[in-house]
Amino acid sequence: MFKKILIANRGEIACRVIRTARKLGIKTVAVYSDADANALHVTSADEAVHIGGSAPAESYLDMNRIIEAAKQTDAEAIHPGYGFLSENSAFCQLCADNNIVFIGPPAEAIENMGSKSAAKRIMEKADVPVLPGYHGDDQDEKVLKEAADDVGYPILLKAVSGGGGKGMRQVFSSDDFDEALAAAKREAYSGFGDEAMLVEKYLQQPRHVEVQVFCDSHDNGVYLFERDCSVQRRHQKIIEEAPAPKMPDGVRKKMGEAAVRAAKAVNYRGAGTVEFLLDTTGDFYFMEMNTRLQVEHPVTEMITGQDLVEWQLQVALGEALPATQDELTINGHAFEARIYAEDPDNNFLPAAGSLSWLEQPVDSDHVRIDTGVIQGDDIGVFYDPMIAKLIVWDEDRGRALQRLDQALGAYRILGVTTNIGFLRRLATNLNFVQEDISTDFIERNADSLFRVNDLAIETLLPLACLYFVLRKESRPPQAIDSMSPWNATDNWRMNAPGMFLETVVVGNEEYEVSAEVIGPLGYRITFGEIQKIVSGSLTGNKLVAVVDGHQKMVTAVEYEGCITLFTDDETFSFQTKQPDLGEEVSAEEVGGFKAPMNGTVVQVLVSVGDKVSAGDTLIIMEAMKMEHAIKAPGPGTVTDIYFSASELVDGGADLIGFEADE
Repeated sequence: MFKKILIANRGEIACRVIRTARKLGIKTVAVYSDADANALHVTSADEAVHIGGSAPAESYLDMNRIIEAAKQTDAEAIHPGYGFLSENSAFCQLCADNNIVFIGPPAEAIENMGSKSAAKRIMEKADVPVLPGYHGDDQDEKVLKEAADDVGYPILLKAVSGGGGKGMRQVFSSDDFDEALAAAKREAYSGFGDEAMLVEKYLQQPRHVEVQVFCDSHDNGVYLFERDCSVQRRHQKIIEEAPAPKMPDGVRKKMGEAAVRAAKAVNYRGAGTVEFLLDTTGDFYFMEMNTRLQVEHPVTEMITGQDLVEWQLQVALGEALPATQDELTINGHAFEARIYAEDPDNNFLPAAGSLSWLEQPVDSDHVRIDTGVIQGDDIGVFYDPMIAKLIVWDEDRGRALQRLDQALGAYRILGVTTNIGFLRRLATNLNFVQEDISTDFIERNADSLFRVNDLAIETLLPLACLYFVLRKESRPPQAIDSMSPWNATDNWRMNAPGMFLETVVVGNEEYEVSAEVIGPLGYRITFGEIQKIVSGSLTGNKLVAVVDGHQKMVTAVEYEGCITLFTDDETFSFQTKQPDLGEEVSAEEVGGFKAPMNGTVVQVLVSVGDKVSAGDTLIIMEAMKMEHAIKAPGPGTVTDIYFSASELVDGGADLIGFEADE
């Protein structure tokens, strides 16, 4: 076995590889950028080497610096993780040129599968079903459009060198083709340095099912069954599960064998994933092959009992696969939910900030957390905003779903907007529970998945008021004379019970709440026509609340003037009303269009003085691997432009000046 390996990656995948290496007695070397100097993967490894600036191009994508770090630390092999250089054939070859083992497939296999057009041609020869479309080298726009017209709409434009949904656009009519092609090419060039496109027939309600394959250097190949990754936003996965539900008879075996044929067609070695579209008819079609370990590999590990990173290390050493196809079986059902810093109610806009509070479910035989962050860490703008992967397992799908819901309910995060509430609604959605799954699942179920103003105010306001009362009572006297009546915290009133009064602000709503002392340990809480009898205790951040005889355990956290209560079912944020100092600024005084977050201006589509209509795109920004189009809310005139293409922009900065038509 290797004595020391370097991990050319960051975050949760670096921590994941370190975990298996430590189990096997292998020393690990982490690499890190300026932004990651204190990151968890750095402190978890045996050694760490600084490789450059925060931007990936200055660090994690700098092949020479990573090779130099491996030489400097005498690392025998490099594990690339996923993303960054994991599917870069030039980096694979550079490792070989420097006598460093690349823990992954050969450079030729990466190159063949890295080009979607070349991969399609190889698959056709290997008798692997492919979708009809255009995979040619001629990238003239007329050729691409004619191909789309011939295939018939809807079609899918995909970056030849793409992945993760970047450089991909659905096109439903010929009239929309030009604009979609321009956007896809721009995104592809930004993400991969290659704007070449392919055209495919777009299936309306397919499932995205992928097969985990493994090959060694002894001509052995196996499939470790499949994962259903149909539930996606922006062509990126949100929840994955294994095995895929409702697999038609015989399809699992046919798909697995096709995946192994695909891998052997390019002399593959190591871990790979062959992705298919599964039609409602039971037919399946090759999409692409990811020549690396996938983000969602833990669900496969949970149902097979295999450590896929350990398999990678063994195969990289030239050893045979640890198991044959007949020895691999499916045990139970597993889900993976990706915990992201993003706002599902704002088109899943990535969020940046500090994890001021982070509580996670407890690891067990049923619950696994793969993460690369701890409380206090920053979710920055340079990298993917994934906070963690939550993986659950149980004996069948129904029980595993229940585990998933419970574990999501145990997550408590403050400091950044997250998708946890969205994931809970998804996991409990009736159609998801009943296995009615396809790649358009989110669009079909939008009404039930996205947040509506449905907070249970009658239940939550008493908890908020109790928290205020107990917090006030627990604070020590501020004056020197602790016996002074002016330091009493019981809101004493002459000839009347003590009374606490607060104005609680929830969003844009205000609620007048009172708490009347009715005994040594209890209060009558009143708001509007509603009254509740409450009691409880507050120890640190843990609030034990008894409301009308019903006891609840609550986590209470104060952050930047806001208080958040986490219950098993709800996250409730509120403030007390602050005095009006007459400093409110009107929207008219603010003006302009602001950047949603730190990023780069990709394109400015207007000039000063231009008249625009509602919905016109004015500026395109790129941040956290996504393009964001700044559009006109209505007709008006552009009065100022504050940034040019390629300029860096701070979140909240005014991008343009705009005067709406009266």
